[in-house]
Amino acid sequence: MAKVTVAELTRRKAQGQRIAMLTAYDYPMAKLVDDAGTDIVLVGDSLGMVVLGYESTTPVTMDEMLHHAKAARRGVTRALLVGDMPFLSIRGSTVDAVRNAARFVQEAGCDAVKLEWRQGIEDTAKAITDAGIPVMGHVGLTPQTAAAEGGLGMRGKDAETALRIIGQAVALAEVGCFAIVVECVPDEVAQEITERLRIPTIGIGSGPHCDGQVLVLHDLLGLYERFTPKFVKRYASLAPAIRDALSGYLRDVRSGAYPGEAHTRRMAPEELSRLRAELGPAR
Repeated sequence: MAKVTVAELTRRKAQGQRIAMLTAYDYPMAKLVDDAGTDIVLVGDSLGMVVLGYESTTPVTMDEMLHHAKAARRGVTRALLVGDMPFLSIRGSTVDAVRNAARFVQEAGCDAVKLEWRQGIEDTAKAITDAGIPVMGHVGLTPQTAAAEGGLGMRGKDAETALRIIGQAVALAEVGCFAIVVECVPDEVAQEITERLRIPTIGIGSGPHCDGQVLVLHDLLGLYERFTPKFVKRYASLAPAIRDALSGYLRDVRSGAYPGEAHTRRMAPEELSRLRAELGPAR
């Protein structure tokens, strides 16, 4: 299958073809996600919670993001690989933000970066796109700043805030973003954004009218049990299966059942005889 490009995603929007996006944070999972035919693989700062065990995405650093993006790159050959710019990476000067975006491309091999909406982010997004780096925007619920905005939950529930979010999406499109993630807004708001933009919208918790959908892989697979967002559909419950496998291993080791004959390799008899002759009797 051909490599997914920004141009291909734009074409799919125009032709009404749905786009599937998933997160991945390491080589084996990224390879599985890519092999399955996923269109976009996001190395999300959600790794702070589902991989690193932080309480939120805010503490995630550039070094942590790049470490995981490099691993994911080794597993992704077809999908568009997007690196999520962490909280502090876009809080300094525009020059610093462009430099950090470039690190995702140059050091980790990402095809694009994603940044969350905040006041004035349009200038940053434009500077990054002007530097030749494709940018995916993110409006609605923005997890990096959620604590300062009343916590996690639906955004755009009233006309005033809905208009603000729609305006943010339009502004990001106007400065050159190639796609917009729309998180946790009412279906009607997501539909308005999707119909007003020529670039694809990727929904998460925002209903069926976006051009595509994204989920955190650990939520989809049932690996992250601290909490599950209401909008998540679990396609597997791997955490209990992993616990069962680990319990079986511990039981077999403690009982002596593992390793058994099938898992044991032995020396040729003549070599064993030579070894014992050289060693002599054990004390």
